[in-house]
Amino acid sequence: MNAIIIDDDPVAVESLRQKLAKYPGITIAATASNGIEGLETIIHHKPELLFLDIMLPDTTGIKLLDTLNEMPEIPSYVVIYTAHNDYILPAFRNHACDCLLKPIDDNELAIVMSRFEEYMALGLERFPTRRAKTPSDKLIFYTNTEDFRIVPIQDICTFKYSPEHRCWLSIATSSYKPMPLKRTVSKDAILSINDCFVQVSKRHIININYLMEVKDGICRFYPPFDKIEEVKVGRMFRRKLLDRCCNL
Repeated sequence: MNAIIIDDDPVAVESLRQKLAKYPGITIAATASNGIEGLETIIHHKPELLFLDIMLPDTTGIKLLDTLNEMPEIPSYVVIYTAHNDYILPAFRNHACDCLLKPIDDNELAIVMSRFEEYMALGLERFPTRRAKTPSDKLIFYTNTEDFRIVPIQDICTFKYSPEHRCWLSIATSSYKPMPLKRTVSKDAILSINDCFVQVSKRHIININYLMEVKDGICRFYPPFDKIEEVKVGRMFRRKLLDRCCNL
């Protein structure tokens, strides 16, 4: 499996290269010393594993990671590695898969590589979900780069894809103003959150627990979502919706 290292410190790059040589399934496809070169290298090689330093001459690893989030076709398992542990939380907020602190400890690297091997063996998506979420679990909606709102799954009624914003929007009891998801969030990722979510058209996913009836092809919901009247059931999705219900 191909790996790429993006770091402007040649000593750190060589040290990591030597440590990764102990893992026979890993090939260092390339290295890069700045963000522009790094992005070009990632696009060219499409590595399964990416080690990304935080401090780069022309950008930060966090900003580069944010760019990668707009490119879900890149399959990289991203490991942020840094001498500054203050950056670990922002890295995870931007969907890093793992983190390492410099100087890299062999035991910590072994743990990261073990998680990476598990990720590959299970055929997980780039942003792996470790377990199925229950209705009592909560989702995080980012209102800007740093701020976010926490919403219980059971409070969410609909997801609607917005071509204007190029992302999915959610409506929940805690906010009647649609809340945007990251552009990298796909319909499959939403449907995998919990079995209560069902796709009823190309642009709509609903929480079936709030569905009261389908009248004239339009979904009618229980309060407090009874004012929502825009959700149509597409012909291609009608059968799947009916299969989720008990027909009397």
